Amino acid sequence: MSPSESSAAPDAAPPSAPRPAPRTPSSLSPSRADDFMTCPLRYRLRVIDKLPEPPSEAAARGAVVHAVLERLFDVPAGRRTPDRARALLRPEWERLLGRRPELAGLFPEDTDGAATAAWLAEAEQLLDQYFRLEDPNRLEPAGRELYVETVLESGLKLRGIIDRVDVAPTGEVRVVDYKTGKAPPPDFEHRAMFQMKFYALVLWRRRGVVPRRLQLVYLGSGDVVTYDPDEADLRAVERKLRALWAAIQRAVATGEWHPSPSRFCDWCGYQAFCPAFGGTPPPYPLAIATVPAMGDNEHPAAPAEAEPPTRERLDGGGAEKDRRPEHSGPA
Repeated sequence: MSPSESSAAPDAAPPSAPRPAPRTPSSLSPSRADDFMTCPLRYRLRVIDKLPEPPSEAAARGAVVHAVLERLFDVPAGRRTPDRARALLRPEWERLLGRRPELAGLFPEDTDGAATAAWLAEAEQLLDQYFRLEDPNRLEPAGRELYVETVLESGLKLRGIIDRVDVAPTGEVRVVDYKTGKAPPPDFEHRAMFQMKFYALVLWRRRGVVPRRLQLVYLGSGDVVTYDPDEADLRAVERKLRALWAAIQRAVATGEWHPSPSRFCDWCGYQAFCPAFGGTPPPYPLAIATVPAMGDNEHPAAPAEAEPPTRERLDGGGAEKDRRPEHSGPA
């Protein structure tokens, strides 16, 4: 279950407001693929039961920082400064509150605005870190918060939102994702890079060009992790996703969504519905069918890396969205 920047998340409570009717999943995104690989029950509660998780300061901060970094490039080159980015913070927070008024509950006792101001100051630190890692005045992204989708030959629809796509004059493509948490230990880097390979696969299948570089920018720790994929990498990801989707379809048909306890449970908002924590999932809302048992080789394992990503520490400038919580621990 995916961690956020906070050390723990409160248990989810059964929502009182109406929520969308349950339905069979019809597509796969990086976040939902990660949910299923981490814990099938978490996937079910989010995708099929559509149970909301309680809001968190970390997730909201990540959404606001991402929005600022998107809008920063609306400003002409030469005027993309740390002060300009900070000036965008509060308007973006108010814009997010307008779309999601429940986030006001993050600071219920904040009568003088001090708690909100302190929270925004933490977001300012992340933006300052961004300017130490990149000079946005030297960049003109080809895409920001870019929605992409493709349908594989198997019929599986893949979809996602890419934070930033850069295209060099020579046509080489770089896919960039911002993380407001800290970089994970090397043993866990493959989880975050799997998300990037997912995006690369979609772009390759849509445009016929393998992205030259995949880049994760960790604002919480000042790390940049890169990986240069090739066609073999992306074919392996496609095979992985087909197997993963087959496992999801099997679980949909049988109603068997088992919890998978791990260290990620500390950040999960569904503990109230999880048998591993004494909770009970809601009644399964879809029809159950009888299907053959799954073979051992059909279980989706963690994606393997052809080679480890390259970790770069960039201390100087000029180098070179419903958004999920960011990671501070293993990703």
